Amino acid sequence: MVTLAGQQPEAGARHGNRRRLPQAALTHGHPTAPAAGDLVAYAVHLLAQGARPGELVGLLKEHAPANRSVYRERWLGDLWEFAQDHSAVAFTERGWDECLAAPGRVEAALSDPDPEADPCLATGEGWIAEEAMATALLCFLLFPAEPVTAIRRAACTSGDSDSIACLTGAFAGAHLGAGAWPQDWVQRIEYRDELLAFGALWDR
Repeated sequence: MVTLAGQQPEAGARHGNRRRLPQAALTHGHPTAPAAGDLVAYAVHLLAQGARPGELVGLLKEHAPANRSVYRERWLGDLWEFAQDHSAVAFTERGWDECLAAPGRVEAALSDPDPEADPCLATGEGWIAEEAMATALLCFLLFPAEPVTAIRRAACTSGDSDSIACLTGAFAGAHLGAGAWPQDWVQRIEYRDELLAFGALWDR
């Protein structure tokens, strides 16, 4: 929804991917949430900076292991102390370990793509964070130049379709810009004026 409301690529470039960490941690205390959120936000950042869709999976495969042992204390605070892990590093490694294979599953699905098949069969139904990220990425990469088709593919799945479609829209919007969306969609966004106002504050 942020992308549909008019997120501009320069905003993602300026703020980077760390804003996603506290958001994920606030709503989902499991360590996979900030790890998957990091991957989503990093992908959006890369696309907004001009990364080609075809190179995105490879860049994410490099990013994940490089960040596996990094606990972002500034953003996550003492969150790890509420889990069963013996240290902050163990907490973040547990989350990243559940995400490391996700880009590879997307890559495997794209090696023999079938736009008509339910993407959830290849990368998961999206009820858990790493699956939502992977399946949304797959939907986007199946139709990188067709944002509406990508969202429709994401919305018509057997899984957590609203989450998958939302993430797919974020990838497509970062890649193609706000102008990619049909104007009647843009005008019908609920709380559009409020979202645009928040977006303007965010861009300062």
